[in-house]
Amino acid sequence: MSDYTPKPEHKFTFGLWTVGNIGRDPFGEPVREPLSPVELVQLLAEVGAYGVNFHDNDLVPIDATPPERDKIVANFKKALADTGIVVPMATTNLFSDPTFKDGAFTANDPKVRAYALQKTMNAIDLGAELGASIYVFWGGREGTETDAAKDPITAIKRSREAMNFLCEYVLDQGYDLKFALEAKPNEPRGDIYNSTTGHMLAFIETLDHPEMVGVNPEVAHEHMAGLNFVHGVAQAMESGKLFHIDLNDQAFGRYDQDFRFGMVNLKSAFFLVKLLEDNGYDGDRHFDAHAYRTEDYEGVKDFARGCMRTYLILKEKAERFNADPEIQELLAEINADDGSMEAFKGAYAAEKAAALKAHTFNRAVLGARGMKYERLDQLTVELLLGVR
Repeated sequence: MSDYTPKPEHKFTFGLWTVGNIGRDPFGEPVREPLSPVELVQLLAEVGAYGVNFHDNDLVPIDATPPERDKIVANFKKALADTGIVVPMATTNLFSDPTFKDGAFTANDPKVRAYALQKTMNAIDLGAELGASIYVFWGGREGTETDAAKDPITAIKRSREAMNFLCEYVLDQGYDLKFALEAKPNEPRGDIYNSTTGHMLAFIETLDHPEMVGVNPEVAHEHMAGLNFVHGVAQAMESGKLFHIDLNDQAFGRYDQDFRFGMVNLKSAFFLVKLLEDNGYDGDRHFDAHAYRTEDYEGVKDFARGCMRTYLILKEKAERFNADPEIQELLAEINADDGSMEAFKGAYAAEKAAALKAHTFNRAVLGARGMKYERLDQLTVELLLGVR
């Protein structure tokens, strides 16, 4: 059996809010006592994680005084130094406090929008102080229940103004920091603006500093909308915008479940891991998920170990897929190129277009070809089931 022990080079990270989730849901009270940030760092070191990420108020309570803030941060830094855990990413909580009930950057109240910028600048300072190189933005309240309440074009403009402002702030401070925008279609708002990774990619190109901004796609958020997450990640990778990624799992069409990675859709998880590994993704593999409400903290450790172990197993499966003679023979046949279309490839030229228009294709032959996708998919299933 292969060694599926996580190592620093795998860059497996968890948020304080993930392993620190206390099991509260809309219908039930907490089932686990809260642990301090220091205790959560120690837990992550015990299970073999590489890094820890946080919202500002996961670490420093929103109403902490400056001396309290400094003491908390000092203790956290010591825990990081003692365990070797690093902080690759940070973010701001712009959704929990009642102040943000109508959004943060898109709120109708200009005082709320200004406070959101202030809170984010302070949180960026904290992230930079602790070594984060990626800063994630999830607009959990940036939406509406009724379109009578907000003009969506105005909301887009407010979002752009905020991101441009914060990019300039990072440049002015000299921080080595990039932004990653995280999409979600709904929940907790009825509808959230920039609801998919594709929306975010289009929005980024309208910013003053698009080179500083990428995406942080999440499995559950795309699956909630019934989308193919692998395709969304591929689009982000192809455009050079996959700055960070949130790994978890989710039944299609359900509420945001944040299950352990690979828990529901193993084939989708396999092709995601294969996509990342085959294309040399070098960023963090962040597990934005949490343990079942049935678990104590030993179960939380099982959850964290399970996320990393499943990723490594699927990584090995991807290597086997790439080395499997029958699979590779099928792929070579499927993608065979006899060179007869070489003259039509590449950039447009008038002569090329004229020659292509004049060419005769045998539609009957093209339509009659069997593609052997059934066999290919079955071999993939057998590989995942461990019989190849």
